[in-house]
Amino acid sequence: MADALAENAAKLQLDEETGEMVSKGELKKRMAKRAKKAATAKAKAEAPATTSALKATQKKVEEPKTVEPVNMFAQGWLDDVYKERPVKPVVTRFPPEPNGYLHIGHAKAIAINFGFAKFHGGECYLRFDDTNPEAEDEKYFTAIKEIVEWLGFKPKAVTYSSDNFDKLYQKAEELIEKEKAYVCHCGVEELKAQRGEIDGIPGGPRFRCKHAEQSVEKNLEEFRAMRDGKYKPKEAFLRMKQNIEDGNPQMWDLPAYRVLDAEHHRTGPKWKIYPTYDFTHCLCDSFENITHSLCTTEFIQSRVSYEWLNKTLEVYEPMQREYGRLSITGTILSKRKIAKLVNEGYVRGWDDPRLFTLIGIKRRGVPPGAILEFVNELGVTTAPTNIQLARLDQTVRRYLETTVPRLMLVLDPLPVVIEDAEELELELPFSPKIPTMGSHKVKFTKTVYIERSDFREIDSKEYFRLAPGKSVGLLQVPYPIQAVSFKKDGDKVTEVRAVYDKEGKKPKAYIHWVAEGSKKVEVRIHNALFKSEKPDNAEGGFLNDINPNSEEIFPHAMIESGFEEVKRRAPWPEAAGESELGKGGPESVRFQATRVAYMAMDSDSTEDKIVLNRIVSLKEDARK
Repeated sequence: MADALAENAAKLQLDEETGEMVSKGELKKRMAKRAKKAATAKAKAEAPATTSALKATQKKVEEPKTVEPVNMFAQGWLDDVYKERPVKPVVTRFPPEPNGYLHIGHAKAIAINFGFAKFHGGECYLRFDDTNPEAEDEKYFTAIKEIVEWLGFKPKAVTYSSDNFDKLYQKAEELIEKEKAYVCHCGVEELKAQRGEIDGIPGGPRFRCKHAEQSVEKNLEEFRAMRDGKYKPKEAFLRMKQNIEDGNPQMWDLPAYRVLDAEHHRTGPKWKIYPTYDFTHCLCDSFENITHSLCTTEFIQSRVSYEWLNKTLEVYEPMQREYGRLSITGTILSKRKIAKLVNEGYVRGWDDPRLFTLIGIKRRGVPPGAILEFVNELGVTTAPTNIQLARLDQTVRRYLETTVPRLMLVLDPLPVVIEDAEELELELPFSPKIPTMGSHKVKFTKTVYIERSDFREIDSKEYFRLAPGKSVGLLQVPYPIQAVSFKKDGDKVTEVRAVYDKEGKKPKAYIHWVAEGSKKVEVRIHNALFKSEKPDNAEGGFLNDINPNSEEIFPHAMIESGFEEVKRRAPWPEAAGESELGKGGPESVRFQATRVAYMAMDSDSTEDKIVLNRIVSLKEDARK
């Protein structure tokens, strides 16, 4: 035996690095492995800077999925537009008509015009196209200004087309003097005939009316008569003398001025005549030295008349280019149709969270940054963009996931008395993923409230929440609880009694809860307002497509005490476009209700009653 041991020991060799006695073959393997490891480390340490730079470049190339906010201006259609006229500084304008509330499609126009100017070191005007006093209202001016600011943009100046009424009038007389405008007295049917429409069918020969042959003096006399109130609406209007033979209808002697029997909100009764969009828009762009006039493709035919008028009057010429507009399926954006929904009581108002007006989206609690991210993700091309509601929800959900705190909210409370529990004070994080959000203290009481749907009277194998004899975990609580009995009033369970399950296995599920004495709130869960993707195609019209379950209200919901600190620290997230910290609107009080949805405070809230809106669900509805 001793000889055998000695013989075996003689065959072993010392591994000096570990102090072990190993076989010759094993030591050889270890030495080879260590040598390879050392060579790799040396090569890495001596790698030239160019190799690191190459890897960084390769990594950068592999990361186009991370879309930076400036990407839509640095590449694609908008980059091509800038290259057509690479001037500094860039000056743009966002020119809404103050005759209604803006909708989601306008968010794209705002982002493009303000963002394009900012990206190229320039500025953007907010210019109200207020040339139709019959349809304009002060509330629309106010709402539009607030929405632009809420989205995080500050205009170079707020201007009005009406600022230029005197100058526009002078340009109209100048156009007459150039024999490029005339006063026309034709009626509707005569105008249709001149445009080639015979018995309601277009395509016939076009011709100019006899008024086009009037002298300059006669046209000036007639135009001044219009100005002085000698004609009623539709009795006379000034037409531009363009090219009736052109294939583009925008060159068929468009109206430049019309008579309106309405006082203007800014100029009062001074004017009896008002310029049209086709006359006003290009000239106001010129007066404000707009470099790039960006608009939607519905104005693509208007580019020829836009350029014609500026050239004819020999003024500075901006460059007009057109991009595809943004539309959302499953809803309606028409002002007339939304007005019908509002006036007939289908929704609470123009700011109803089920609508896709920007004031409605804001009230629902969607952050301005999420809207801008949505526009950026879609990009800008000349093609129209028709997006499903689920796509917008997806972007909002992703944006909120990393920017709002978490709280526990119970929609339909059911009391659970834990017989052997004692009151505790728990320290709960506002976000398990983002420590910088901090934490807050929450009391754990002998009686807690859980969701009614988290308890069943009869257990089953596929059910993992609370049931008689079954245990379930309570979020952030040291022990799971086991239901031992329950009380009923008719068919409704009114109380569950439970005990700690300190000896059982780790629970398969955890549910949220709120303590006794938690604040009561009203929760409004908003679903799609319409049942189909195309409400206008519904038999009998869009009103027949309304979803009867578009709003679910939980009047007796309860929220944990951390809500008060979230409210105090709003806006969540801190973002450009919303008021300074602590002074945001109610919709800036946002949080993720654990296992429920992303929520925001509604403007109906008072000191005595908090109302919450669902911003978006925690995950996409599988039925969409």
